[in-house]
Amino acid sequence: MALRTLITRKTLKTTTPLGFRGLQTFSLPDLPYDYGDLEPAISGEIMQLHHQKHHQTYITNYNKALEQLDSAITKGDASTVVKLQGAIKFNGGGHVNHSIFWKNLAPVREGGGEPPKASLSSAIDSHFGSLEALVQKMNAEGAALQGSGWVWLAVDKEFKRLVVETTANQDPLVTKGPSLVPLLGIDVWEHAYYLQFFGFLAPGIASFNIPDVFAPQLQYKNVRPDYLKNIWKVINWKYAGEIYDKECP
Repeated sequence: MALRTLITRKTLKTTTPLGFRGLQTFSLPDLPYDYGDLEPAISGEIMQLHHQKHHQTYITNYNKALEQLDSAITKGDASTVVKLQGAIKFNGGGHVNHSIFWKNLAPVREGGGEPPKASLSSAIDSHFGSLEALVQKMNAEGAALQGSGWVWLAVDKEFKRLVVETTANQDPLVTKGPSLVPLLGIDVWEHAYYLQFFGFLAPGIASFNIPDVFAPQLQYKNVRPDYLKNIWKVINWKYAGEIYDKECP
């Protein structure tokens, strides 16, 4: 049962200057809907945990790494600068990817799940044969991705073509090529869809201090294909179309 009386959007938007070079720290973005608004495709409990705990943790660790980077650059500590690149890529990528992911979703009453229109619809038919074929391709590649990561629909702005890509862990799509612009990204980390804890935590999330309120029942029993099948019911194709039109006018 959704915790509709407790589940609300977070308002954490501001950025704060860091150091004398004017580096910026980052904060949790608003969701454009309430946590329970994507049900039954994605439960309110999952959305709250995913946003408040997981995304926030990436931001916290990203800011920490940026602060350490700022200090290392000030001191001329090249070794530490190099060591920090992994943490910056992982946690910064987690922030970038999730910020896109939230925009890729919409409640059904606000158009979630409605098929793409106009130029994006034509491009999908041209490159993949049909929307159904694209969905099958993304579902198959997302389900087959070993470990954790993302499956993306992107436009290659250099060649003006649509492509499907996967990225491991929290690697952002830009790591697959500087000309790739994400239109749609689906999180296939377990934290996006796991169902039951029954006294234990799913792999890789023990450090998130999950409240007891989430323990009894979460979603999709770690069955990634079921999650991928259902998420299309709340995909925000309008947003993807706007990005496509901007990149391919």
